[in-house]
Amino acid sequence: MRLDMAPGRPPIDRSALAGKVVLVTGARGFLGSRLSDRLHGDGARVIRLGHRPPADTVMAPGVWNLTHDVRDPGVWTTLPEAPDLVFHLAAQTSVPVAEDDPAEDCRSNVQPLLQLLETCRQTGRRPGILFAGSATQVGLTDRGPVDETVPDRPVTMYDRHKLMAEAYLEHYARRGWARGATLRLPNVYGPGPASGAPDRGVLNAMMRRALRGESLRLYGDGHPVRDYLFVDDAVDAFLAGAAHLDAINGEHFVLGTGVGHTIAEAFALVADRAAALTGRRVPIETVPPPLGVSPIEERSFVADPARFCAHTGWRPRTTLSEGIDLTLRALIAEPGAGT
Repeated sequence: MRLDMAPGRPPIDRSALAGKVVLVTGARGFLGSRLSDRLHGDGARVIRLGHRPPADTVMAPGVWNLTHDVRDPGVWTTLPEAPDLVFHLAAQTSVPVAEDDPAEDCRSNVQPLLQLLETCRQTGRRPGILFAGSATQVGLTDRGPVDETVPDRPVTMYDRHKLMAEAYLEHYARRGWARGATLRLPNVYGPGPASGAPDRGVLNAMMRRALRGESLRLYGDGHPVRDYLFVDDAVDAFLAGAAHLDAINGEHFVLGTGVGHTIAEAFALVADRAAALTGRRVPIETVPPPLGVSPIEERSFVADPARFCAHTGWRPRTTLSEGIDLTLRALIAEPGAGT
């Protein structure tokens, strides 16, 4: 089943990106690589910025590959061309790493965006900025679905820093020094490179395990509820935000499908769909949660993205079952088949 676009709203005009100069930070990552490919396919001139060289070293027409530390304040003034749009996805994404070294997490997750905003203020340039926030910024909630009216009470250092960066973007946008918005992402999964942080990309990791014939490790009874968003729907959301930036400028939005699944249900679906493709069903192994796990991992969360949908016409189109099938097939097609 696919969900329709909001009534009365046209789909994204992909031709509007043709010829635009678009900067993607974190372009070697899971979401950044998918977004960069879509932008290039739509005719944009893409600056792919990452802290390591890209896997594909061939330079395509209209693509720049820059290897640079986004924490360096000079990066914003040394770009090959001034961007029309900036998708700021680069981040340190591990909750335990942020707790162990808060100062370094602040340098990774707050300072780069603040430096970009200061560059906008000082130079007078106003590229549209779409910042990747996190649904966990809201903290532990006692009701759902969660929308933008739920007060933010972050419980991790990672989320405090994401919230700080978001607040800077909103402040600069409301003062007229910059233009932009934050899209708070839930659990994003789908085809793409494996996450570099062990506490991220869990559903993708379970799909890789299933294809290798390994058991799926479920912490406890898997009762927490998650809102799983397919990567192409997340890419569509960023493109829709860019297309309707005037309507969302200076705001933040909660993204998701509005449909919750327990972690146990999601793992069972992975096992079932992998079995349909490979002919063998891997077991689901229940193991105790690690010591010292953050309370944020035990929360339940379902998004209410209605406000973003109303402003942009975006709708999530991919069910969890469809998304798992698409991801498994993509993994099978990779060299090494799911490794």
